[in-house]
Amino acid sequence: MSGKKPKQIAIYGKGGIGKSTTTSNISAALAEAGYKVMQFGCDPKADSTNTLRGGEYIPSVLDLLAGKRRVDAHEAIFLGFKGIYCVEAGGPAPGVGCAGRGIITAVELLKQQQIFEELDIDIVIYDVLGDVVCGGFAVPIREGIAEHVFTVSSADFMAIFAANNLFRGIEKYSNSGGALLGGIIANSMNTDFHRQIIDDFAERTKTQIVQYVPRSLTVTQAELSGRTTIEAAPNSAQAEVYRVLARRIAEHTESKVPVALNPEQLREWSGGWANQLVEIERAAERERVPA
Repeated sequence: MSGKKPKQIAIYGKGGIGKSTTTSNISAALAEAGYKVMQFGCDPKADSTNTLRGGEYIPSVLDLLAGKRRVDAHEAIFLGFKGIYCVEAGGPAPGVGCAGRGIITAVELLKQQQIFEELDIDIVIYDVLGDVVCGGFAVPIREGIAEHVFTVSSADFMAIFAANNLFRGIEKYSNSGGALLGGIIANSMNTDFHRQIIDDFAERTKTQIVQYVPRSLTVTQAELSGRTTIEAAPNSAQAEVYRVLARRIAEHTESKVPVALNPEQLREWSGGWANQLVEIERAAERERVPA
């Protein structure tokens, strides 16, 4: 064993925001650049790593533990694109038990068996569902397992609402050794006002935009073939966006506690933007109407 401590990153985001897509492309870009990477899927659906393995799903830690008292951690690790180590925590059957239990169990399994040290991993990336930052889903930030947290958010209100909830969780756990915020990965940025909204939110919460990621059919095409954009379209502009993002995350060292908005502040902020967008649309309509 090398004894080297890997850099540990957590990427949170609302379900459906493109969090796993972004995470897998970051992992692929890092592996392509020569890093030894582990992607640790923390969604009960256990679907974080499938585009790193040609669309193939892998058994989760909870799947392997079903009916067993002990599992060798190596049984839960599968190789993906460019040698990425793929792990899925998994979750209980729908409506049964705590959805965060798989994260707690899987993290403990790998820590107890010193897998990170044995495999000499450079970077571990936790792909975490960010709709609810509690229970097992809070483990990467609450217990300081991850050093740096990033959130994937679009300019849509519910994505920003989830990001703000994450910021509240980071604030809560920061005094007890919890992880700090590296910044926002702004996803689906295809218009100027999308950027303006997410930039304003970042400014209000005293954080930064790490990268703007445009919406692209290249990503859809890659995922339909069961691959990341880095693998399926390595020469595309979108692949280069992910490479820049991956490099920024690998080199990132300074994270901090964000300043979350309280519910009244968030509602006032979003209402202000709603009014601005109405005015933008009215101005566009006036331009379309012939004099």
